[in-house]
Amino acid sequence: MSQDNGYVRTDANGVMRIGKAGVPLESVVIAYHEGHTPESIRSQYPALSVEEVYGSIAFYLANRQTVLDYLKRLEKLWENFKARVDADPSPVVQRLRSMKAGGAEVK
Repeated sequence: MSQDNGYVRTDANGVMRIGKAGVPLESVVIAYHEGHTPESIRSQYPALSVEEVYGSIAFYLANRQTVLDYLKRLEKLWENFKARVDADPSPVVQRLRSMKAGGAEVK
């Protein structure tokens, strides 16, 4: 999936990134779907220019299915990662869970 429109590129790990700052495309797409304007998205990601935000939204709109497939793959990767972590939590997580189950306040 080597996409590049000048605003969105796919890095060596298969992550779609925006501009020189490398902001993940999903950050802008999710904000766009939540109804944020390109200008408000720009304020959330000051490393991006307004042009890069508009360019990444245009990329998404022109490649909607490709981007949606990409987002589904990310979601599946996250679910698999979370399942692995839940199945074998770190000692710190185990201790926090134990404290919470025992009624101790976790700070």
